[in-house]
Amino acid sequence: MPRPDPSLPDASVPDAGRRERKRQQTLDHLAQTAYRLFETLGYDAVTMEQIAAQADVAKGTLYNHFPVKEALLAHRFHGELAATLAELRPALRALPSFAQRLARILHASAHWSESHRAYLGPYLRYRLATLQPGARDGGRYPRSGLHELFASMIAEAQSSGQLRSDLPAERLAHQLQFLHLGAMLRWLDRPGTTLRAEFDAAIALFLHGAASGDEA
Repeated sequence: MPRPDPSLPDASVPDAGRRERKRQQTLDHLAQTAYRLFETLGYDAVTMEQIAAQADVAKGTLYNHFPVKEALLAHRFHGELAATLAELRPALRALPSFAQRLARILHASAHWSESHRAYLGPYLRYRLATLQPGARDGGRYPRSGLHELFASMIAEAQSSGQLRSDLPAERLAHQLQFLHLGAMLRWLDRPGTTLRAEFDAAIALFLHGAASGDEA
């Protein structure tokens, strides 16, 4: 029996990369279809069954990839946010301080959020639920990359002495992420306020805490 040529690809080994690309294409197709329906009919009016029919997939296929409408929304938003962060990175590197970089990111987030306000309620409820211990989605869906950016910026600021180094950067990034999401929820609950102002307050709280400044 002839031995296989080691220079040729092994047809018995699944092409994991190709499968993953196909899965991501399916996720993108479903999320884009859902978002078009949300824009046309309104988020609350759209059902999962309508999304499956419009995307030309079985209901079971849709539910296998996205168990709830909010997951479809999150997939769409995380893609947009990841692209925004990628565009911001050169400008962030040009800024000398952590405070300036954080303000640049959150002010860009405010601009994006204001144009998506109608969807932020269900998105944020879903996002906060997935941040709870034991509620992770196992990495099935792409993230925006914001948490990782926070963590790397914090670690760099700790190395340069701009931030305290007695707490892990990952822990501080987690707290910063909750401040970010909390500011958005507060803005949604208070018509007439500006998200940029809410973010500025969150930045001040993260950098300086809640102490009055009079403590010894």
